Amino acid sequence: MKNGHISFWMDRDLDGLQTKRPRLEADLETDVCIVGAGFTGLWTAYLLQRHDPALRIHILESDFVGHGASGRNDGWVSALLSANRRKLAAASGRDTVIEFQRTMIEAVDEIIDILSEENIDAHQVKGGHLRVARTPAALARQEASQRSALDWGYRPEHITMLSRQEADERIRVDGTVGGMFNTTTARIDPSLLVTGLARLVERRGAVIHENTRVAAVAAHTARTAQGQRVRAPYVLVCTEAYSGQIDGMPKRRIAPVNSSIVITEPLTDSQWSTIGWNDDECFGDSAHVFTYAQRTADGRIAIGGRGKPYRYGSRTDHAGEVDDKTVQLLHSRLTEYFPDAGEIPLAHAWCGVIGVTRDWCAFVDLDQQTGIGTAGGYAGHGVTTAFVAANTLADRICGVDSRYSRLPWFGHRPPLWEPEPARWIGITSMYGLFGVADTQEERANAERTAPIARFAAKITGMD
Repeated sequence: MKNGHISFWMDRDLDGLQTKRPRLEADLETDVCIVGAGFTGLWTAYLLQRHDPALRIHILESDFVGHGASGRNDGWVSALLSANRRKLAAASGRDTVIEFQRTMIEAVDEIIDILSEENIDAHQVKGGHLRVARTPAALARQEASQRSALDWGYRPEHITMLSRQEADERIRVDGTVGGMFNTTTARIDPSLLVTGLARLVERRGAVIHENTRVAAVAAHTARTAQGQRVRAPYVLVCTEAYSGQIDGMPKRRIAPVNSSIVITEPLTDSQWSTIGWNDDECFGDSAHVFTYAQRTADGRIAIGGRGKPYRYGSRTDHAGEVDDKTVQLLHSRLTEYFPDAGEIPLAHAWCGVIGVTRDWCAFVDLDQQTGIGTAGGYAGHGVTTAFVAANTLADRICGVDSRYSRLPWFGHRPPLWEPEPARWIGITSMYGLFGVADTQEERANAERTAPIARFAAKITGMD
């Protein structure tokens, strides 16, 4: 099994799409400087080009296209909102948050439509997602989640509760007591999407500089680690969980939380038949320390979870290596879910980071005086959220009054995370307590959520 090497997606370099691009070697002036060649930066470049094809856009990437979260995620294009709805509604009004949720739902289809229009094959397919409950307590949380979703902008046809039999008809997961099916989710191959977007914006005139790490940003200026300066009316920091590494950006606004994934070798037809996973829906469970998975276009299962949740001092990894304990944990989950499928060998393991704010609410910001814009706090829902954030940035820059420019996350100022060691203690304790709660509920086949899980959610700002 391969470990690290960024991710399985990026390691394959399908069709030679990972073009090597030269670093920036001299100062320059441009119309828009974008820091980060991931989903947020590339979507922003594309949308700006649609508004004004004459814009000069330069994208500065510290490593290579897709090196960060955009090349390492599990490929869920979901409408899940990266926000605490009640907190946003308290500041912006209930109707505004409902509109936000409906914008996220519609954005999934917009992404698929754009990929079709621009001839980008990212193995996109909208198959929805199934979440199974393996305890009565988890099923009760699903029922509460469905009620909340319908109350905040989802429609009845979007989310339905499933009996055990109905859930098994989709995917036969051992121990299922019921489930919830969400029709709004799609699946993609992250590497094909991020490299496809890069080639698209380059065809339209944008320039991408790889191996060009931005060390600092200031008004209308980005300075690289090698000393080059890029001056532009707008400097957009689109590095999400990595943003705290750049001077001039708040150091404690986003905590980089780890997420790990393993992917199997291709399953046999017999194994797929045993599992019953015959369609293209994504899959996850409703544990507190939950897992998420997709069936890939080439017949593998990619399954992810938290593992070691946080590195002290908000450090991030480089190559994506996963510790043995986390690999074993994720592999054991597969065995627990599908015991009758026999041995399912692993092909690759990797990890990355997701950006989480202290109030668990994503944000978009643009200072017209300094020209510095940014977005982040996607909390693991970044494939769709990055697209919506890019629309907000592009419309704000171009002065377009739209549903995107009016979303309530614009100008949101999440509180800063606590200094170390309090930050490390808080985040690691939260996931530790969630793990204890899962054990308690599974052993007792609990009817209600363990109190310790409610306590963990409250002290960390999730609730």
